[in-house]
Amino acid sequence: MRAIWKGAVSFGLVSISVKLYSATEEKDIRFHQVHRADGGRIKYQRVCSLDGEQVSYDQIAKGFDVGGGEIVVLTDDDFKNLPLTTSRAIEVLEFVPNEQIDPILYDKAYFLEPDGAAGVKPYLLLREALAHVDRVAVVKVALRQRETLATVRVHEGVLVLNTMLWPDEVREAAFDFLDDDLKLRPQEIKMAASLVDSMSGDFHPEEFTDQYREALQQVIDVKIGKQDTVVQPTTEEPIAPTIDLMAALRESVERARAARGGAKPEEKAAEIKGTHATVTPIKKAKKSVPAKEATSAGSVRGAASTAKKSTEPAKAAAKKTTAKKTPAKKAKAA
Repeated sequence: MRAIWKGAVSFGLVSISVKLYSATEEKDIRFHQVHRADGGRIKYQRVCSLDGEQVSYDQIAKGFDVGGGEIVVLTDDDFKNLPLTTSRAIEVLEFVPNEQIDPILYDKAYFLEPDGAAGVKPYLLLREALAHVDRVAVVKVALRQRETLATVRVHEGVLVLNTMLWPDEVREAAFDFLDDDLKLRPQEIKMAASLVDSMSGDFHPEEFTDQYREALQQVIDVKIGKQDTVVQPTTEEPIAPTIDLMAALRESVERARAARGGAKPEEKAAEIKGTHATVTPIKKAKKSVPAKEATSAGSVRGAASTAKKSTEPAKAAAKKTTAKKTPAKKAKAA
């Protein structure tokens, strides 16, 4: 077991350091809400009813409903200022007979263990004193930032703390049949008493079991034996998809260009230099040509250039000859 609280039991001038443990545990079979189709867990989100926004824990406070749509909001600072003088002490108020405490007042039970060797002897003294006088100690203790009434009694050689409800937390049993003036005959009372006597015995709690829980566990075990289960996928970190850097940069440039109304490509390229890869500024270039086509095209352009140079003298001579013959033709025509 793990201690949930540490403090001291104090009565008079005696102080006993103790640890507090939960004395009970629920054995009920717990279920999760799941999707019937695939067994996936159903999750709930904390959403504000006014603006519909999801709220984180650090934004949540406690609110008291005054009525009429008004809420008093309390923060952690408001609770810190509340007086809790018994925050780390179990203060004994008085010792009373056990039968004077109505069991309806009892809430939860906790085991008390002496904290350290120094606390063992006073712990045993208090235990023996309570057993000798057949009384329980009425105490006050603060658990989970709330002060509560409790008792300390002996159970199987261990001191047990039973938290209690405050008297105003017990409802009044105000039922109409209690006001009815219905008389019971002595024979009926005698017969009922005889039935009770015939069913009387000592209480042995180990003789009683939770039959519903046992039957439900059998149903679960049968399904497990038949492998009638849903395998939940393992929660692993998703693998990031491979990114085509050039495609991403090209798309970024296009989006930026559209956002700025078609700005110059050089300006767009400058904006994306912050990436891990080195980005060359975009320039206005000729249309790209495959390697083979570029080689053959270059050869053609070279041959054409050579042919052009070789024919230039012939063209010049032809022009001169034409210029000399033209006047003669004109004279003949005249």
